[in-house]
Amino acid sequence: MVGAKPCSTTIGFVKLDHSEDLLPDPTFYLSIVGALQCITWTRRDISFIVGQLCQFMHSPHLPHFQATKLLLRYLKGTIDQRLLFKPGTPTLQAFYDADWASGPFDRRSTSGFCVFFGHNLISWSSKKHPIVARNSTEVEYRSLAHTSAELI
Repeated sequence: MVGAKPCSTTIGFVKLDHSEDLLPDPTFYLSIVGALQCITWTRRDISFIVGQLCQFMHSPHLPHFQATKLLLRYLKGTIDQRLLFKPGTPTLQAFYDADWASGPFDRRSTSGFCVFFGHNLISWSSKKHPIVARNSTEVEYRSLAHTSAELI
């Protein structure tokens, strides 16, 4: 991917599925996604999509590999981005969001939160829920509970 054209936008919200054939040799895919997991420590903007790609490590298909290549092109185009800490007022703010039944195969929900101290991001999480929620209110409540526990 050294000679690949860089891009400035990430994959965004893509529903990755099993619509195409399995990769004949998933070793390369597993290697790339494993390396991307390490990169998420300094590049939190890709943590959601890397989490999505990790869900298919047991049986990667062609769309998963294509999404991985697009993510590598995004990293190449945004290599100078990083987390910065700036001085500011010492206030604690938290934001959360939930996506009810977003998993196309298991219908499990995804939620996440981020916590800021002043202008600085100090904590974040994005996770798939272990159970299927009955409604969106239940998912929002779980997300709020996880965010509150992090704040405490």
